Amino acid sequence: MKPRTPVYITIAIILAILFIVYYMFVPNSSFFSSPYFWGTVVISTILTLIHNSIGDLIENDKFKKLTDVEKLAYVEEKNKPYFKGLYDSAFKKQTATTEQDILIDHGFDGIMELDNQLPKWWLGLFYFGVAYCIVYMISFFLTDFADTKVEYDEEYKAQTASIAEYMKNTPPPTIENAAFSADNIEAGQEVFKTNCVSCHGEGGKGGIGPNLTDNSWINQPEKTLFKNVFQMVENGSPNNPAMQAFGKNGIINGFDIQNVAAYIYHINQELKPLTPADGAAAPQGTPANWEK
Repeated sequence: MKPRTPVYITIAIILAILFIVYYMFVPNSSFFSSPYFWGTVVISTILTLIHNSIGDLIENDKFKKLTDVEKLAYVEEKNKPYFKGLYDSAFKKQTATTEQDILIDHGFDGIMELDNQLPKWWLGLFYFGVAYCIVYMISFFLTDFADTKVEYDEEYKAQTASIAEYMKNTPPPTIENAAFSADNIEAGQEVFKTNCVSCHGEGGKGGIGPNLTDNSWINQPEKTLFKNVFQMVENGSPNNPAMQAFGKNGIINGFDIQNVAAYIYHINQELKPLTPADGAAAPQGTPANWEK
């Protein structure tokens, strides 16, 4: 008769299994605040204690039927610390007598072959891995657990809702408080491709509209280039009806205007100007002396 696993080890294993199962089937770890999870923990703990008590009764009954020698051997084994017993079973070498008991009746070149049992820790990890694999595969194919498409959709919806909430609670920039930021250049390029490229050409080289990469400007109502672009996109050009008031007409909002102004500032001030030799439009207007 072998000593049984301590009840606290059994409870710890059951709680770990419950955590893994709930983690796989309940999203966002919200089960920690769920009464169902804690109810399952309490019920499992109580059932484990009941099972252990029944095991004690059975163990006591079997112990009475042992011989005195067997009782001494059993008590000695049971008094050994649990983790020391696990270590010994996993790493301690067998005695010569034990080896004779597990000797297989064949060998080669004087090498004996022993029918050793696998270490308990190895068997435990193996069976746990098999059980976890089964649960994982069932949850993967029959639920949304670990489904990358579902996770992507959830994150996309959460981010979209977060952006919408931010836009709702944050007033759009105006010409008074708008400011250049390199972080807005990429978004501004997308706004430019959607609304401006048909007239101002790819990369702002000009076409129907003037070249936006050189230093000649028809309209210069503001002292800085960034504010000047914001003003023109917001209110349109007084000299050319084709340059409509994108902001006042509600085609784009203040955030988009700030972004596209950042992009135009970038291609005008931070990149090489495009000339007719590059396929760009000839300069129009007068040279500008923008303030920094």
